[in-house]
Amino acid sequence: MEHIRCLILGSGPAGYTAAIYAGRANLSPVVYEGIQPGGQLTTTTEVENFPGYPEGVDGFQLMEDLRRQAERFGAEVRENIAVRTDLSTAPYHVWFDNDTEVTADTIIIATGATAKYLGLADEEKYRGAGVSACATCDGFFYRKKTVAVVGGGDTACEEASYLAGLASKVYLIVRKPFLRATKIMQDRVLNNPKIEVLFEHNTLGLFGEQSVEGAHVVYRKGEADERRYDIAIDGFFLAIGHKPNSDIFRPWVQTDEAGYIKVEGDSPRTGVPGVFAAGDVADPHYRQGIVAAGSGAKAAIEAERYLASL
Repeated sequence: MEHIRCLILGSGPAGYTAAIYAGRANLSPVVYEGIQPGGQLTTTTEVENFPGYPEGVDGFQLMEDLRRQAERFGAEVRENIAVRTDLSTAPYHVWFDNDTEVTADTIIIATGATAKYLGLADEEKYRGAGVSACATCDGFFYRKKTVAVVGGGDTACEEASYLAGLASKVYLIVRKPFLRATKIMQDRVLNNPKIEVLFEHNTLGLFGEQSVEGAHVVYRKGEADERRYDIAIDGFFLAIGHKPNSDIFRPWVQTDEAGYIKVEGDSPRTGVPGVFAAGDVADPHYRQGIVAAGSGAKAAIEAERYLASL
C-alpha cells in the first residue's frame, strides 16, 4: 500500500495552490484531480478577476498554469476520484475509483462544490456561452445587457441585485408564487426597478445561434391558465444552490446542514488532526477562485506545521 505524506484531494485553485506550497515545503504532495479536473473555473471561458492576469485568462489556461507551477515544485498529479475514506486514526486511508488505496499523514480536502442546474440539455449546450452559475464571476460580461436569474432564495436575490448593478434588465425566474429569501433581500429585489420577478414560472429551454439569445418559459405549468412564451436574454444565471462535495468525509468531519465542512475559526483545521479543508467545500459564502487559492495556501502551511510537530 502506498503511503503519502501530504495527500491533496481536488484540483481547483485551492488544491493546486496547496500543492504549490506543500511542494515548496518538501512535503512531496500528491494531488488527485477528482470529478472535475481544474475545478469550477474550467466551466467559464474568461476569468478577469484573478490577480496576475491583467488582460484576463481562459479558465482552462489558468488552471493549467497552476498545475504546471505545482508540478514544478514536485507535486504529482493523478486523475482518479476518491470514493471512500477512513479518518478514524492516523495514518488515514483513502480509496479511489481505480480500486487503489493509499494512506496519508495529512490530507487537504479541496473537493469543491458543484453548482445545481435545472437539468436542461440547453444548460450544457450554452455553458460558457451565456449560461453561468456565478454572477460575481461572469456578471461583468453582461454590462448593459439583459439577463435572467433562476431561483427564489437569498442567493438568487443576491445574484439578481448584483447583476442589476451591471445589466440593463434582470428577470428573476421563480417557480413558486413567493420568494423564499429573507425579508430584507425580498425588499431589495422587489424595489429595484431593473429587476422583474416572474413568479410561478419555469424555464423550458434556451435558444440562440452561438450563444444564449433567449429562454422559453412557462407560467403556471400544468394549470388551466398555463401560458408559454419567450423572453429575450443575453445571459442565464443559475442560483438554486451548490452541493459541497463532502459526502465521503461526513462520518469523520463536521459539516453544516448543507454539507459544507466546518473549520476551526479562520483556520483550515477540521478537528481531525492533520486533516484540513480548503476552497468551496468549506466556503458557503464567497466561492471565488482567489479566496479558494488563499485557503489552499493556509491548508498547506498548516499541514507542514503539523508534520513538523510529529
